[in-house]
Amino acid sequence: MNNILKTPDELIDDLIALAFAEDIGDGDHTTLCCIPSEEQGKSMLINKEDGILAGVEMAKYIFCRFDPTLKMEIFIKDGTEVKKGDIAFVVEGKSQSILQTERTVLNVMQRMSGIATITRRYVKALEGTDTKVLDTRKTTPGMRILEKEAVRIGGGANHRIGLYDMILIKDNHIDFAGGIEKAIMRCHNYLKEKKKELKIEIEIRNLYELNEVLRVGGIDRIMLDNLSIKDTREAVRLIDGRFETESSGGLTYETIRNYAECGVDYVSVGTLTHSVKSLDMSLKAV
Repeated sequence: MNNILKTPDELIDDLIALAFAEDIGDGDHTTLCCIPSEEQGKSMLINKEDGILAGVEMAKYIFCRFDPTLKMEIFIKDGTEVKKGDIAFVVEGKSQSILQTERTVLNVMQRMSGIATITRRYVKALEGTDTKVLDTRKTTPGMRILEKEAVRIGGGANHRIGLYDMILIKDNHIDFAGGIEKAIMRCHNYLKEKKKELKIEIEIRNLYELNEVLRVGGIDRIMLDNLSIKDTREAVRLIDGRFETESSGGLTYETIRNYAECGVDYVSVGTLTHSVKSLDMSLKAV
């Protein structure tokens, strides 16, 4: 398999092309038979429940990607708190184009807005602390760039995008490598050989492993995986600001504040993307 590193813009372009291919295929025959090609129309995006709006800029990209003559008038920007009944934008142009892009726009915006909404909720739960909310790689295949952008719009921070932009030594890597020291040393040798500059994070499962990491060093961040509140507090004390800290593993809305108050720099929450409820909205003809 040839590994090709694509830019975020290229990944988004591929995603939208696939969305059009799976939805439109060889033509939206309902629209093509009902609506004359020259007919002009206008539709508005109506929010049907409260939340954080995300995906407006992506909607603009999708409309333009399909038909550059479509025009959008934006009333509410990404990251804004919206109420049921708020109108986010109006799109105007060929009716056929609006109808053929409607579902793709809604699918993207509803998913992104749902993620931004739950992220904002977690961010507010940490107000008054210095801890940031991180996403994970538990994303919908193909939609990771958009879902991580939605986390950012909601006020969260992005962890690594994929396997290529950061080294994260997890428990299986440690076990397969034969221990913490061997795993870290092999990472440094690899980076030197490949002439790459990547941050290194390592996962620890208990305070014994933490002490081993502190002895070896050579990393940027320590992931405290499934540690209790008591052990997390002790781990932060032992690390003493030498490395970034991240609590991970089964964190919930009810527990993240407790972990943040231990003094960790980050809490990573898979729930932001892997089981989110989409925000309800519709694109209605004016």
